[in-house]
Amino acid sequence: MTEKNKKQDKPAKRHPDWLKVRAPLGENVHNLKKILSGRGLNTVCQEARCPNMGECWRHGVATFMILGSICTRGCKYCAVTKGTPAPLDEQEPARVAAAVREMNLSHAVITSVNRDDLEDGGAAVFAETIRKIRESRPGCSVEVLVPDFKGDRQALRIVMDAEPDIFNHNIETVPSLFPKARGGGNYQLSLDVLAAALEMKPGVITKSGLMLGLGENDSEIRDVMKDLLSVGVKLLTLGQYLRPTKWNLPVEKYYTPGEFTEWKKTGEGLGFLHVESAPLVRSSYMADRQLAAISGKLT
Repeated sequence: MTEKNKKQDKPAKRHPDWLKVRAPLGENVHNLKKILSGRGLNTVCQEARCPNMGECWRHGVATFMILGSICTRGCKYCAVTKGTPAPLDEQEPARVAAAVREMNLSHAVITSVNRDDLEDGGAAVFAETIRKIRESRPGCSVEVLVPDFKGDRQALRIVMDAEPDIFNHNIETVPSLFPKARGGGNYQLSLDVLAAALEMKPGVITKSGLMLGLGENDSEIRDVMKDLLSVGVKLLTLGQYLRPTKWNLPVEKYYTPGEFTEWKKTGEGLGFLHVESAPLVRSSYMADRQLAAISGKLT
């Protein structure tokens, strides 16, 4: 066994007490699961084993994962299945919209696996899903959390022409960790995607997120914050990386709730309109609340 494999297979650290959460139970959560299952839909809440699923669903926020449940990339921090995706489902946007209406959502987040097998990376399906939600559930704000589309500006324009309320592309980690954490990703390309989205639709709110605990240092975190601000990002999420399986990268550090509070202060001091920062925060955590937090600060 190589030294690299030994490190990746080392026993997982025990989670600190502040990372323990109650299972998402209750009649409402059960009913929402039935709606999703009945319509054959995936949510990143379930696929990525999000610890906040019950809280967000009770609050009227859900994150739908379109374009199937199999990803064409192999990011070492992610629990989503990797492999060869199934063909596109042309009825998926309409089914997502129907679920948004049936679940009575106030804010819908649309994300996807990477679909590098598609010419547009799935951009047209993102756009159609946004349009269908607007028809089915007027007044529901729509946030997209997109892959990098391999830098294809035409694919990005297809999404932006559908006018999402929030455009999110997660930077995920610091540049030095991209080679081992983000298979197929590129730090500068991710920054370019965020910059291009704002260039195409100057009024859109752009957002990004970082996982902490993969081995980054304080200076690197600050540098990423500055880079994101330089391309116009207004919203930032910071959360603790949690190793989903033994095949994923190990946790190098558990940040305390107090440290996350300090990073929130740092980010907002540097210029973000809002930083959502806590151990269990994920990019779409209470996403409607993040939007509300900056509504009075936009010029």
